[in-house]
Amino acid sequence: MNRVAENVFMSSASTILSLIKKDILLETRQQHGFYGVLLYIASTSFVVYLSMGQPEDKVWNGLFWVLQLFVCINAVAKSFLQESRGRMLYFFSITGPIDFVLSKLIFNAILMLLMNGLSLAIFTLLLGNPITKMGTFMLVSFLGGISLSLVFTFLAAIAAKAQQQAAMMAIMGFPLIIPQLLLLMKISSAAFSSVIQAGWWEMVGLLAALDIMIITLAIILFPFLWKD
Repeated sequence: MNRVAENVFMSSASTILSLIKKDILLETRQQHGFYGVLLYIASTSFVVYLSMGQPEDKVWNGLFWVLQLFVCINAVAKSFLQESRGRMLYFFSITGPIDFVLSKLIFNAILMLLMNGLSLAIFTLLLGNPITKMGTFMLVSFLGGISLSLVFTFLAAIAAKAQQQAAMMAIMGFPLIIPQLLLLMKISSAAFSSVIQAGWWEMVGLLAALDIMIITLAIILFPFLWKD
């Protein structure tokens, strides 16, 4: 029994890895999307620099996470929306729904980590570095980038089945993403102070719990969308 479960797990992991490699290959071939997001990050940061110079800590923190939100929408949300019906039928014939959605979640998390690192580098270069604990902020920013990517990948999977895709994502995403952004701003604010506030680890645990909930919902609900 354990041998059968191990074989199933290895087969599923191999399928997920192959799908991730496929997405990476497509992303490297269609470089206009990556460079478009990179241009968006640089131009937005430069406009903020021209209008505000080097803002204070709270403003810097808020602007960073708002930028991450729009970067995530541009870089991650297109993962399902760009898949044609014919391509989805092909994936339906060669893989299962859980492997497919997990590959999308992992790939978009990796992509968002890359975008997050580039955003942090450009922000620090143009808007200064008011961060007291860079290691803490980098950890929170990477966790936040993964969280945003999970939410928008899940929303994109649902919206891809609707005709009004952009409107559907906005309607579903607003009540989910606003509390998450506020939580990320609250957690990352500890990196601008020499003292960690009380309950900081509990908020990090809450963020991790939200990520686990999104992954669980994707695994449970996506098979129903897969059959449509």
